[in-house]
Amino acid sequence: MPRLLYLQSGGPTAVLNRSAQGVIETARTLGVPVCAAANGLAGLLAGQLYDCSAAAAANIQRLGWLPGASFGTSRQILAPYAADPQPWQQLADVLRRFDIGYVLLNGGNGSMETALALGELAQRFDLPLQALGVPKTIDNDLEGTDFSPGFPSAAKYLASSLREVIHDMRSMARGRVFIMETMGRHVGWLAAACSLAAPDGEPAPLLLLPEVALDEARVLQAVQQRVARDGYCAIAVAEGLRQADGRFVAQMHADAVYGHEQLGGAGAWLAQQLQAQLGVHAHVALVDCQQRAAMHLASATDARLAYAAGAACVHWALAGQGGVMAGLQRAGDDWVVTPVPLATVAGLERRLPAAFIAEDSLAVTPAFAEHVRPMLQGEVALPYVDGLPDYRTLSWPVLAG
Repeated sequence: MPRLLYLQSGGPTAVLNRSAQGVIETARTLGVPVCAAANGLAGLLAGQLYDCSAAAAANIQRLGWLPGASFGTSRQILAPYAADPQPWQQLADVLRRFDIGYVLLNGGNGSMETALALGELAQRFDLPLQALGVPKTIDNDLEGTDFSPGFPSAAKYLASSLREVIHDMRSMARGRVFIMETMGRHVGWLAAACSLAAPDGEPAPLLLLPEVALDEARVLQAVQQRVARDGYCAIAVAEGLRQADGRFVAQMHADAVYGHEQLGGAGAWLAQQLQAQLGVHAHVALVDCQQRAAMHLASATDARLAYAAGAACVHWALAGQGGVMAGLQRAGDDWVVTPVPLATVAGLERRLPAAFIAEDSLAVTPAFAEHVRPMLQGEVALPYVDGLPDYRTLSWPVLAG
């Protein structure tokens, strides 16, 4: 029987390994030989694979509570064939050498483009290959799914952390301002999730979202009013915040490929404006990788559906249903996993809907909380050693080829 290859791509999430667990356990139960690429597409191109069929069952189970990407990942992309055919030939050679008939690519919208390209590769090189997409991204910007696995856990971490900070601010002298900068690339889902930091009836943090052009005067006025009224002001700013002319307010490194620029610094930029315009000193937290690595605050709902998405893709692949992504669709109080054509989601970017953004653009509507809260439910039980989570690194047998 041909092998099934699991491939991680892009940035890790708290529940990325839970999808891997779903793929590998399902394949092993069905008697399908399964392997994983070391370090994503870069490792696949180099023919560096792990033999997951030979791995200890206990290690596969441990994947379910490990943050990060246990097999390694990369942000390497597959350029169009016309632009660079050599990697396509290289991939075809590796897939033939290891007798791989199924590829399950776990990633975001760029990864779904790669999964779609693998279908083209199969046609170009006459390979009996089924390529499918397993969704994940804390940015929540994938189309075709109610949410992207990884987002609820990151949202839960951000809202919980900011809720704790707000209690800290209330304890101190008046006039305190705290800015939390979230990830999210070009969309504001994570920053919007910080609205949940305030319990019902209490003032929610101000939100600065990429979907709304920055109105600096309005922000300054809102900060002044909050400090005067409440004695403090909490602000969540998305890393992709833009000026009225479309430029990012802060950017670490540019890139010719859209989505591959390195953002960051919006929080520090805002703090400088508050200091210069209002004479207010603000504490800034660049949450960075913590929000995607915080397995200790992962959503049990997120983890369960990440597993289900991976498992479903195995069944579809073996049934000959390639060219699809596992989409999560609401069904009453739960979600069902349904196949979504890759061609309808690859490369697209799902922004925060206007219906979720309040009229003043500095808050979200009640509909946002109604949409997100069900995703955050439940906690993942972790084993602890000496008072800390048991996150010992796993090792994997190498697949000879």
